[in-house]
Amino acid sequence: MSSSAGGRELPASAQIMQMVAGKWVSRAISVAADLGIADLLANGERSTAELAAACGAHEPSLYRLLRALASVEIFAETTPRRFTLTPLAECLRSDSPESMRAMARFAGTPIAWRSWEFLPDAVRTGETGAKAAGVPKPFEYLKEHPEEAAIFNEAMTNLSRQSAPAIAEAYDFSGIRKLVDVAGGHGLLLRTVLRQYPAVHGVLFDLPEVIEGAHEAIRVDGMDARCETASGDFFQAVPEGADAYMMKSIIHDWDDERGAAILRTCRRAMAQDGRVLVIEIPVTPGNQPAFSKLLDLEMMAIPGGRERTEQEYGELFASAGFELTQVVPTRSPMCVIEGRPV
Repeated sequence: MSSSAGGRELPASAQIMQMVAGKWVSRAISVAADLGIADLLANGERSTAELAAACGAHEPSLYRLLRALASVEIFAETTPRRFTLTPLAECLRSDSPESMRAMARFAGTPIAWRSWEFLPDAVRTGETGAKAAGVPKPFEYLKEHPEEAAIFNEAMTNLSRQSAPAIAEAYDFSGIRKLVDVAGGHGLLLRTVLRQYPAVHGVLFDLPEVIEGAHEAIRVDGMDARCETASGDFFQAVPEGADAYMMKSIIHDWDDERGAAILRTCRRAMAQDGRVLVIEIPVTPGNQPAFSKLLDLEMMAIPGGRERTEQEYGELFASAGFELTQVVPTRSPMCVIEGRPV
C-alpha cells in the first residue's frame, strides 16, 4: 500500500488506516492461495464463473475477493468479471520458482491465524499467543495435524528457495568435508550447497516424518550418493563427527535456554575443529526498518522464540561454548552467523 495519493503524502491517520487494513490483504491473499486461483489462471485469463466452478467457490463472493486483490496488484480484471495473473500473482502459483503459495496458505492456517488473535495475551503475559489459543506446544500440534504440517513444511521450502542460492554464494563452504543440516526440512538449502561445492558430503537431519518427505527431492536432484539422511530429536543428539552444523531459521524458534541446548548438542557431536552456522536475520539497531522486527512478533505469537541482535547471538553462542567468529551477510535478508568452539 502506498503512503501517497496522487503524489501527495497521505495524512498520518490515513497511513495508519492502511497499515491496520493490512490484515484484510493478508487474509485475502491466503484465501486465494488456498483456493489455488493462480494455478487456475496459469494458462490465461478466466471468468470468475469458471474459476468458482473449478475451485468450488461462490461466484459473487469470489469476484469480490479477486476485485479487492486486483486493487493491490495481485491479479488484474481485464474485462468485467474476467481476471488474469500479474507479476505478484505469479508468486502464488505452485510451480513458480518464486512461489510463496505455501507461505500464504500457512498464514491462514488455524495455528498461525489464531496465535495472532491472542497476541495481546502474549504481550501481557510473556507466554505465546499459541498457548493462549490452546496450543502450548506448536510443533507437537503440527505432528497431530498432518495437513497443516504439510503446508508448514512447504512454506519453509518456499522461504529456502528464495535464500538458498544467496547463502551458498556468500559463505565459503570449501574445506568442509561433512556438513549436517540440522532440522533442514526437505533439504533444499543443503542440496543447493552441495551443488556448488562438489567436495562436500551432506547429512540431512530432521524429525522422522519430515525426512520421509525429503527422500524423493534428494533422488530427483541426483544427490543420493552425496546426501544421506538421519532423523531424531536435536535436543538429544545429532549426527556425529561433522566439520560443520548448519541451522537455517531454527534457533529463532526457541528461547535462549532451549536455543543454547540445541547448540550444545551440536558442539558435543562436532569434530574438534568444527563450526556451527546459524542462518538467521539479525535484528538491526534503532528505528531502522527491518523484516526481522516483524518476524520477531511471529516468534512471540507462535513458537515462543525470538529474533536476536548480533550481540545477543554472541551471548547465546558463549552460553553454549562457542565464540561468534563472523557474521556473513548475503544478498538475501539472511546472514550466516558462524561460531567456533572455545
